[in-house]
Amino acid sequence: MSDKVRIYQLAKDVGIDTKEMLKILDDMGVEYKSHSSTLEHDIADTVRQLVAADSGEPAAAAPATPEEAPAAKAPAKAKAKAPSATETKARAASEAPLRAPVVTVMGHVDHGKTTLLDYIRHTKVAEGEAGGITQHIGAYQAETKGGLVTFLDTPGHEAFTSIRQRGTNATDIAVIVVAADDSIMPQTREAIAHAKAAKVPIIVAINKCDLPQANPEKVKQDLMQVELVPEDYGGDTIVVDISAKTGDGVDDLLEMISLVAEVEELRASPDGPARGLVIESVLDKRAGVLATVLVQEGTLRVADYIVSGEAWAKVRRLTDPSGAAIESAGPSVPVQVLGFSEQPNAGDPVEAVADEQTAKRIAAERRTAREDDERQAIGRKGLTLADLYGKPTTKVINLVLRADAQGSLEAIKGVLAREAESTDEVDLEIMLAEVGAPTESDLLLASTADATVITFGVNPAGSVKKSAERQKVPIKSYRIIYELIEDVQRMIRGQIEPEYEEQVIGHAEVRAVIHVPRSGNIAGSYVTDGVIRRGSKARLTRGGKEVYKGSIAQLRRFKDDVREVASGFECGINLQNYDNVQEGDVIEAYEMVEVPVA
Repeated sequence: MSDKVRIYQLAKDVGIDTKEMLKILDDMGVEYKSHSSTLEHDIADTVRQLVAADSGEPAAAAPATPEEAPAAKAPAKAKAKAPSATETKARAASEAPLRAPVVTVMGHVDHGKTTLLDYIRHTKVAEGEAGGITQHIGAYQAETKGGLVTFLDTPGHEAFTSIRQRGTNATDIAVIVVAADDSIMPQTREAIAHAKAAKVPIIVAINKCDLPQANPEKVKQDLMQVELVPEDYGGDTIVVDISAKTGDGVDDLLEMISLVAEVEELRASPDGPARGLVIESVLDKRAGVLATVLVQEGTLRVADYIVSGEAWAKVRRLTDPSGAAIESAGPSVPVQVLGFSEQPNAGDPVEAVADEQTAKRIAAERRTAREDDERQAIGRKGLTLADLYGKPTTKVINLVLRADAQGSLEAIKGVLAREAESTDEVDLEIMLAEVGAPTESDLLLASTADATVITFGVNPAGSVKKSAERQKVPIKSYRIIYELIEDVQRMIRGQIEPEYEEQVIGHAEVRAVIHVPRSGNIAGSYVTDGVIRRGSKARLTRGGKEVYKGSIAQLRRFKDDVREVASGFECGINLQNYDNVQEGDVIEAYEMVEVPVA
């Protein structure tokens, strides 16, 4: 058994905060990477002795007796000195109240992120998700032994990269969930990359450890390939084995989250105007625009005026994660805001302003600035050679997009842009992209532009469906993002002119030339490999040089016409419009096959 001990474990053993433990090590000049680094046995013993000695100091420094007080009074005055402005500012920052950590749970599709949050919150959300996959960012709060924690549940599919990236930028700690029976997958690598880019602490939760085929050790080995070295292997990455289904290890995970949050010492003042971030926005048929906002500083209150991008709001209602109406929300609290004039973009900052006039002015200024930038960009676009001499013919697929939430809409647009960039032959033109169910106006636009209406998470009304059938406008509805992507890929492939390449199917050596009246010269041949097929393309080589390229007009075995002759058999080959065959020539048969679109 190793004598080494983790820093956070030592802090727990001696009964002090991990932050205080790190300060002791700094004073001792001990080098470490993080709170999960290991200490040698002798250093750990020295720390224990120092902590034990410090615990005795209050008695030694007991207050002076009344008789001694006059003598002690003067020296006390002599030691006092006024703090500098820098010290005052630092003290104010350090004295701001601790806030709840914001934890983003990320990972590959179907690795158990939402199931983990369900267990923590003791609710059931995953069963309601289409295909068992989280479709939007959800923000929730949970009471743990270490205090309140705010969780962001980000979608697992690669299509929601942009949503996940926004979630990471809003977070303090990233929990990467990896299935013990699946290990590191593409979206796992992507999530790790986003967490590293955001420079946030990473905790790895190896889920599904209750399955018989679970292999946590393989996951730990694979983690090292993405530069996350687990503690068990001498690294600093906290890795916890869990089962979100049974709850095993979840308490250990929450303890690690609390530990990291303690070391990070997350603080924010609830005083002053609110600042935060839009996590998600949806258009509700009855309530109107609903935006999920994560408050980061200050306090957001009902009746406050806020601005986000080009949208502004007078807060008419605040709803907490449990669905209850509240009057105010402080740092690290996610709330649903009712009152926006239009949908704010997910990921945009939110700030409180003094009054309605200020809110409208800021939103209008931003809109004007954007429009000016767009006009200038159009004016800067000059003529290219392609404009003057024409461009290669490019086919265009026109689309009308409708989605249930702004975040979903942005993610789908990002995926479609990536698919369009994958080929130069087809352009995807998004005629309209809005939140909400498709309307009659959408159908008019689609019929005029010969577009397809694509809906995600929303269903067209019955009257709209009938109108679409009458106008022959295709409407395709989806609930699962990767099905949408696959259909769009098929649409693109259907518009691309197929490419062909040669595929050699066989060779034959000419061993005799037979002259047949009215048929010309027949090449008596021996098939050396593959097959020779009637009607296939052929080339004739003589002395290593190609002397003919055409096709096989006739193929015979003995006196019978045959469709093909296999390797090891003799046959007679009649080449289309070519009689000058000679002994020793080699006939190569090939076919043109379509190259699959990548």
